Amino acid sequence: MNFATFARSTALVAAVALIPATTSGMAEIDGRAGPQFAKLFAVYQKVKADYVDPVQDDKLVKGAINGMLAALDPHSAYLDGSDLQRLETMIDGNYSGLGLSVVMDDGAVKVVSPFKGSPADKAGIKAGDYITHLDGKLIYGGSLDDAVNQMRGKTGTKVKLTIYRPGRDEPFDVSVTRGVIELEPVTSELLKGNIGHISVNEFSKDVGNDVFTAYEGLRAKAGGKLNGLVLDLRKNPGGSLDEAVALSDLFLTNGRIVSQRGRAPGETIVYDAETVFRGEMAQGVPVIVLIDEGTASASEIVAGALQDHHRAVIMGERSFGKGSVQTLIPLGPDAALKLTTARYYTPSGHSVQEGGIQPDIVVPQLTDPDFALREKMSLRESDLRGHLVNEAALKDTDLEQDKRADPRFQQTAEQLKAKGIEDFQLNYAVETLRRTAGVGAKTLAKRP
Repeated sequence: MNFATFARSTALVAAVALIPATTSGMAEIDGRAGPQFAKLFAVYQKVKADYVDPVQDDKLVKGAINGMLAALDPHSAYLDGSDLQRLETMIDGNYSGLGLSVVMDDGAVKVVSPFKGSPADKAGIKAGDYITHLDGKLIYGGSLDDAVNQMRGKTGTKVKLTIYRPGRDEPFDVSVTRGVIELEPVTSELLKGNIGHISVNEFSKDVGNDVFTAYEGLRAKAGGKLNGLVLDLRKNPGGSLDEAVALSDLFLTNGRIVSQRGRAPGETIVYDAETVFRGEMAQGVPVIVLIDEGTASASEIVAGALQDHHRAVIMGERSFGKGSVQTLIPLGPDAALKLTTARYYTPSGHSVQEGGIQPDIVVPQLTDPDFALREKMSLRESDLRGHLVNEAALKDTDLEQDKRADPRFQQTAEQLKAKGIEDFQLNYAVETLRRTAGVGAKTLAKRP
């Protein structure tokens, strides 16, 4: 295990904790630690002495830690062994599997989002799906760690997932061929009309530099000038806070990018734009940022910063709403505690916790044939058990507004695909940039 990887970036703002808590040891607890710890130790002693079968200390300690952290929020976890390696893989490496971001929801494995271009994405797995069986074996009520391990495997092998999709009458099976998940953080393409499209799929190391390189490449292909840029943050579950700041800094010359506020004095930090980094990369170029319910945490930091500074139009669907920061605290050479230590705020002081980023222009993904069903059953931070409550005391009715039908968008997926439109949100963004050709970047961003 290369624990040094995590020392480079201990502030994480990933979408969800994908890994359940485990441990292999526990310090002695006695009455001197306080009455509550004395009660805990008394239960431990009674279980060890009187439970119907012998119980190993590791099992009891694991249960105690799981219960302690579960009482906090969905993103705090104890990591060791394979769990810590999995987080390392998410940040730095690649693996063979399906390419899913999942969470345990009342004993069921629920999909937060498939990674773009992954085997799961290509097989049609959607955010909000429940995975009930793997190769016919029921996984409900098991551990998330076991389910994740079963979904991984050798490249080219197949696994059958039984899916329950809210809104459908019956579960259905999907066969997915495992592949190497490269975790390619940045992809780009030049679209008709010299419109650049840069997708940021997750915030691993060097994302800021990768986006800068991608932009310069698109600009060269366009003959030195882009007429618009779509920054695509859809299905982006988050990652490194530092990389979110670095990406935002590409577009901003001054002002606040994000602030985080925690209980400890050292956890209250502000991040400002630094003109010495890149300056304004796309100066004068109109920018649209695409977001959806899978846009979480680090990607919400970027969307919120560019929205508050009127540097981009935010388009799509309300984001996931994870406004907390996790700090990775080493606990020896091969273990760590991933603990929620702060909330983050956009430049205007807005917390995205629960409510997420509300787009300037709401555009549903009409080319998804299951959109109408998923719109009603979408999974966001506010749906997770034990989530942090927004200090502004958001109302459920406000959070449900995005699930109401918009009369402006009545075309079906079949009608759009007959016109050659495979991605309605991206098409809408590109057409908006084409229609507003010649409009200054700041002017476009200030439009309602």
